Amino acid sequence: MEKMGPSYHLERKLEGHSFSVSCVKFSPDGYNLASGSADRTIKIWNVEDGSLIISMEGHEDGINDIAWSSDSRYLASASDDTTAKIWDITSTSPLRTLRDHTNYVFCLNYNPQSNLIASGSYDESVRLWDVRTGVCLKVLPAHSDPVTSVHFNNDGSLIVSGSHDGLCRIWDTATGQCLKTLMDNENPPVSSVRFSPNGKYILASTLDGLIRLWENASGKCLKIYEGHKNGKYCITANFSITAVEQFIVCGSEDGKVYIYDLQSKSLVQTLPCGDEVVLGISCHPKKNMIASCSMGKESNIHIWVDDTSKTTLDVQQQQPPQQSTSQQQPTTTQQQQQQSFNQQQPSSSSSASEIPPTKQAKTSLE
Repeated sequence: MEKMGPSYHLERKLEGHSFSVSCVKFSPDGYNLASGSADRTIKIWNVEDGSLIISMEGHEDGINDIAWSSDSRYLASASDDTTAKIWDITSTSPLRTLRDHTNYVFCLNYNPQSNLIASGSYDESVRLWDVRTGVCLKVLPAHSDPVTSVHFNNDGSLIVSGSHDGLCRIWDTATGQCLKTLMDNENPPVSSVRFSPNGKYILASTLDGLIRLWENASGKCLKIYEGHKNGKYCITANFSITAVEQFIVCGSEDGKVYIYDLQSKSLVQTLPCGDEVVLGISCHPKKNMIASCSMGKESNIHIWVDDTSKTTLDVQQQQPPQQSTSQQQPTTTQQQQQQSFNQQQPSSSSSASEIPPTKQAKTSLE
């Protein structure tokens, strides 16, 4: 029986920003959505009904990126004003400001323990910050061009950074040492990069209109996803792991969200957002839900849902009770999702173009 693709549809639009929305991020607990904009504000929205919870101001220039702490209580923001800020989501004023970058701060992320923040800048460096004190702990002379993306792996021991110099570099968090550099033959500028939930793979989108899936251990490119348009702007790509079938989701310069099958690399759905560039996307941690944001005067955030596809949690809840076995079952939704991703590992090859679409065993949570 041929498997069904996703069936996302537009649930609602969120309006409130006055200029282009550069980034959207669901909170780890799934209750809130944060957005950052060129209008210098951060807004937090209720996922359930789309209502605006709070609007926060404090940056002197546009906001490029935002990141949630693991407990969903704090946000960090990166701005063209050369600073990053940390916010308590119940307050309209920042808790502290991180000031040592000398050019636009373009990207940032918390580590899983949420005691560190990594930030990347147009000053070509990656900085590590102590969240409690706001002190810069390390400066990584990371790249020879602006740093466009930073992300921690699942235990926080590694950082991956991407840059307009065309390189993805993997760093040891504790020592600041560069452990590995991922390079393509042509080294197109990197627009976004992130680890997979299990830390075994790295997803990198580049300004040649391609998304590459790299294996962390071997440094090999396993798969290439193509069809979207990305030649000018730093557009986000992400893993969608809530459905039984898993996907790669990205924005595009033709005003659409693109969804690819993780295993076959096939384009399975596009979501029309209008005529403007779709800069940011975020995938809900528990539901089959995607948030997207666009450039332009309308400054809309689109919320997309798939009511037809089962989530991994749905499948688990439908399973009859079983006797305990020697194989310990997942105990949390996040662990279930990570096991699902582990079971659908991409096959390894030294050339991504030589990998044919393969039939994978149906993911089971039993």
